[in-house]
Amino acid sequence: MTGNESKAKRIQSPCVGLCSTTVGDRVCRGCQRTEDEIRDWFTLDAEARAARMQALDALRVRVASRLLHVDDPACLEAQLIRHRIRFRSDQPSLSRAVELLRVGRTRMQDLSRYGLRRHASVALYTPDALYAALQEALTQEALHRLTTAPTEHTV
Repeated sequence: MTGNESKAKRIQSPCVGLCSTTVGDRVCRGCQRTEDEIRDWFTLDAEARAARMQALDALRVRVASRLLHVDDPACLEAQLIRHRIRFRSDQPSLSRAVELLRVGRTRMQDLSRYGLRRHASVALYTPDALYAALQEALTQEALHRLTTAPTEHTV
């Protein structure tokens, strides 16, 4: 199997390698999936996985848009590539920004160098504090989805 064939057959996952469900969280702080979604991920068909990835991106966009704006998507993408931060070609810019902050928040200072701008309500937050606020809001929204979801597994 060639490298390209291997990539084509690889199952995409929102996992970022920080699974907090292993320490008792019902929703992963890294990818915002429930413990059931993580367990069942590889049994879902490609369409169901793609739909769940889109829903996770929508969650990140909805939450991040309250705190952050992407002024320059091309600059953001260039920085992701430069720092070897994984992203998908169909991933919205704000979802990509969440990944950038997750990985680089302790080393970043000037967000404009990454094509990003804080909203006025968080203008004085450091990138680390901004990510902490994002993470808390993402976790709360994901938990809300878990507690309001039907008992049947839905995407």
